[in-house]
Amino acid sequence: MTFRIRNAEPLDIVRIAAIYRDSVLNGTASYEITPPGIDEMEERFKAITEQGYPYIAAVTDDGTLIGYAYASAFRTRPAYRWLVEDSIYLAPEARGKGVGKALLGELLVRCRDLGFRQMVAVIGGASTASVAVHRSLGFEMVGTLKGTGFKQGHWLDTVFMQAALGDGTESAPDLHAYPGTLFTG
Repeated sequence: MTFRIRNAEPLDIVRIAAIYRDSVLNGTASYEITPPGIDEMEERFKAITEQGYPYIAAVTDDGTLIGYAYASAFRTRPAYRWLVEDSIYLAPEARGKGVGKALLGELLVRCRDLGFRQMVAVIGGASTASVAVHRSLGFEMVGTLKGTGFKQGHWLDTVFMQAALGDGTESAPDLHAYPGTLFTG
């Protein structure tokens, strides 16, 4: 399968919502039970992109969006502004074909270039495929929360993985550059 990665656009929301809907209904990556509608997905997209976080899409040669990924705030307290959480969702036909790894790799580069110092993956259902993809790109396992979700008739664990970006904790961040200005008034 050949594909390219580009910035996600507002016109992609219908397809993004369809991919997310499948994940909500048939997977454990999201702990949502009811898929949000297009209007809600549009609001979420705007909330992320208007703050300058990267939101990217994988598209086939014919322009079909087959996956998307974004980084967003892990927590909204100002001291967390150097830490981002990644989210990756794939259409069923794109799974196991390197699309997720390519999206995550690009997200890592973009977040590092923006000045973020750490990325965390919060993996619902302890998906072995997601853990493997994150591990292949340098993420380390940092913890597991047992039985944190109940979905599809099962208790689900949540896995936390983390990767340093750029200098990580080896130097002080530039407080006057993005993302240093994210939560200052």
